[in-house]
Amino acid sequence: MKTNVIVGASAVGSAVASLLAERGENVRLVTRRGGGPTHPLIERIAANAADADRLSTIAEGAAALFNCASPAYDRWLIDWPPISAAILKAAERSGAVLATHATLYPYGPGSGVMSEATPLAATHPKLRMRGEMWQEALALHRAGRIRATEIRASDHIQPQSLVSLAMFRPMLAGKRVKSPIPVDVPRTWTSTGDAARLLSTVATDKRAWGRAWHVPSHEPMTARELLTRFAKANGLPEPKITVIPWGLVWTVGIFVPMVRELRATRYQFADPFIMDSRLARETFGMEPQPLETALRDAARMLE
Repeated sequence: MKTNVIVGASAVGSAVASLLAERGENVRLVTRRGGGPTHPLIERIAANAADADRLSTIAEGAAALFNCASPAYDRWLIDWPPISAAILKAAERSGAVLATHATLYPYGPGSGVMSEATPLAATHPKLRMRGEMWQEALALHRAGRIRATEIRASDHIQPQSLVSLAMFRPMLAGKRVKSPIPVDVPRTWTSTGDAARLLSTVATDKRAWGRAWHVPSHEPMTARELLTRFAKANGLPEPKITVIPWGLVWTVGIFVPMVRELRATRYQFADPFIMDSRLARETFGMEPQPLETALRDAARMLE
């Protein structure tokens, strides 16, 4: 029976673990505290993902090693480098295919409609780092030391995303939405389930190795349109929305680290932020799940 190792019980990591277990595959899910979904085929392991020796031992005999780690956003520059280095080492020692869940951050501002061919031109240290992580993995792949692939997704429709915490949750509580981001700019939204399906696919399809892939996602829409669709999908009243002035958000960020991190990614909400995912659709025959399904799932997981 095939065995897979997943680092991180993020929304995508947990979804991949459940998907593989439901297919009858063994899963070793590595988190700092041994958390994650419960299933007879999921072994939850408490371990430090930055410990290369421990992670290599866990990955022995695995067919695939999934990087779904999700350090706190305000600690990326501290936590990601040792985690990434340990995962690369574990992939090399074990021979497992390395499949990474990533973001669109490496493209940086002003990239237009982003495809897999868009240059990784981000200059902000936090945004640039994710691109550097991929380039390190790709260099090892090209040297024949590992087999690596990566998927990139836009903002996820999932419980811990900005849109869920700041917008969906107040709507479910019957409250006005106080949005820290502009709500009338079009952008791509990605379903967690679609990311999990693509990640599990690229780990086993040789055509995917040695390159990055964009997750098949829904047609671009504004946050206001997304909230309206969320309300309809879940039988809620039409949303009442107040946009918090950027000056106030910036000031709050002086005292709240996670809010301060919005400064680095504001461009993703102030300007159109649109991803082209045709390559993955055409190569793997994948289409995004119905938006209403993703929105109902998000509401269920927030309850």
